Amino acid sequence: MIFSSLQKAGAGVALVTIVVMAYSAHAGDGVAADIEKGAEIYAGTCIACHGENGKGGDIPGVPDFTSPKGPLGKPDAVLFDHILNGFQSPGSDFEMPELGGNEDMTEQDIINVMAYLRAKFQSRK
Repeated sequence: MIFSSLQKAGAGVALVTIVVMAYSAHAGDGVAADIEKGAEIYAGTCIACHGENGKGGDIPGVPDFTSPKGPLGKPDAVLFDHILNGFQSPGSDFEMPELGGNEDMTEQDIINVMAYLRAKFQSRK
């Protein structure tokens, strides 16, 4: 039973790694990610908690996408995992559900949302 759970966890990590590698390989040429579709998904799924400006809205503990220390300061693999599996910020009572609560979200949708988040909110140093 424990071994089976470990196998599943390992398979999940491998899948996330493969998807993120594919995203990273094509991020510069625009083939793998569609920022426009990412914006649509953000507007339909993410905006309720993260806000139009990406600063986290009125919900305590929702991370600020515009902060260099926020989620966009982390590697793509971490961001992908947080969207896929959900995430609870340290010290927050609020937990983002898997797929932002959108059970229809696909891995390609996650890649598109990530591209939108980085294009719209990532700090430009």
